[in-house]
Amino acid sequence: MPSKADVVIIGGGVTGNAIAYNLAKEGLKPVVIEKSDIGGEASGSTGGGVRQSARNLKEMPMAMESIRLYGHLHEELGMDVEYVREGNLRLCTSEEELETMRTSVENQKSVGLDLEMIDRKQVLEINPFVGEKVIGAGYCPTDGHVNPFLVTYAFFKKAKSLGALYHTHEEVTDIRLRKGKVVAVITDKQEVETDLVVNAAGITGRKVANMVGIDLPMRPVFTEALITEPYPPFFKQMIGHAKGLFYGRQTVHGPFLWGGFVGTETFIHQGGKPLFHFIGPAISRMVIDYFPILKDFHVIRTWSGLIAQMSDGIPVLGLVDEVPGFVFATGFSGHGFGLAPIIGRLISELIMDCEASIPINDFCFSRFYRGGDHECACKGNAACTTVTAICPNKREWLKSI
Repeated sequence: MPSKADVVIIGGGVTGNAIAYNLAKEGLKPVVIEKSDIGGEASGSTGGGVRQSARNLKEMPMAMESIRLYGHLHEELGMDVEYVREGNLRLCTSEEELETMRTSVENQKSVGLDLEMIDRKQVLEINPFVGEKVIGAGYCPTDGHVNPFLVTYAFFKKAKSLGALYHTHEEVTDIRLRKGKVVAVITDKQEVETDLVVNAAGITGRKVANMVGIDLPMRPVFTEALITEPYPPFFKQMIGHAKGLFYGRQTVHGPFLWGGFVGTETFIHQGGKPLFHFIGPAISRMVIDYFPILKDFHVIRTWSGLIAQMSDGIPVLGLVDEVPGFVFATGFSGHGFGLAPIIGRLISELIMDCEASIPINDFCFSRFYRGGDHECACKGNAACTTVTAICPNKREWLKSI
C-alpha cells in the first residue's frame, strides 16, 4: 500500500467497488481495503435482485436510475453480469396481504414507477407455476436480477484496470483524526495517509463509524439462502413475498436460488459468520407452499449472511459535517445491491464536485439527531447520534440489539 492515497474506501463489496470504479474513472487512485475477500461478505450472500418495487419512496429516484444503469452495465464494464429484466412478482395469499400490497403499489405509482396489482389469472399468465394459495400479486415489469458475483467482480476488475489499488485480508483498526479531520487510516498491517475515507463496510460500518466518534443505529439481521441443482427453464421473474418473507429466482444456468428471513433458527458463529441448522427445511417449506411443482427439486447448498439494518430502513450516504473527510455509503438494510451502480456514481460526484446529481439529503447522517435538518428518526425506540448530540433513547435502543 502507498504511504498516501487520494481516497481510502473501507469495504470491498459491490458498493465499495462501484465507488472505486467511478473515482478511478475520474482520475483518482482510490485504495480499497477489505478484511476478507472481494465480495466475500454481504455481496456474496445476496440473492441478486435488482428492483425498484417494495422500496422506501425516498429511495425511488436512485433505484429507477440504477435500473437504467444496469441495462448497459455489461457494455460499460466489459463483462456479462447475467442481467435479466423480466419483472418482479410480489405474491399474496390473503386479503390482508392484498390490501397491504395495494397500498404499496399506489404509493410507488405516485412517484412514477411502472407497477400494478394483478389477480390470480394474470399471475398465472406471467408465471403458470404458482400454487393454488396465491390469489394475486404486485407486479413491476422493469425489475429483474443479476449474478451478484459477476457484478461485484466486474466493478473490481474495471476499477483495478483504471488504477484503483486493492488490499484484501487486511483490516482497518482505526482512523486517525487531527483537529477533527481525517488524516490517516490504520490497518493491522500499516498506516496510510489520506484526507478522504469512504465507509462502505456494510455490517462493519458501525464499527468503522465508531473510529471517528460516531455511533450508527445499525444492527445485524440474519438471512438464509439455498440453491438447487440445475433444471430446465421454468420462469425468469424475480419472486418475492408480499411481506418480504422470502425471495427467489431461477438463475440463467438453471439452478433455483431462494432466500429469506425465517428467524427461528438457532445458530452458532464460525469465523464471525452465523451457521444455521434449519435453513434448508424452513426456506424449502415456504417455497413449496408457493411453488408445489418444486417439491422434489434437490438442494445442493445453503448459506447465511448478515444485513446491515438501519433503524429507519434506509442507507446512510454522504459527507459528515462533524468529521471532514469522512463519507458514508453503508446501512443499505438488505436492498443495496440494486442501488450499487448509482451509489458508485453519486458518492464519486460528492467527492469530486461536492454535489450529487440526485439529491441525497434524506440519507444524510444528520437525520439521526435532534437539531439537524430532519426530525429525529428514532420515534422513541431507536438510537440517533452524532459526535455532538445524543438522542435520549440511545441506550435503550442499543440494549435491544
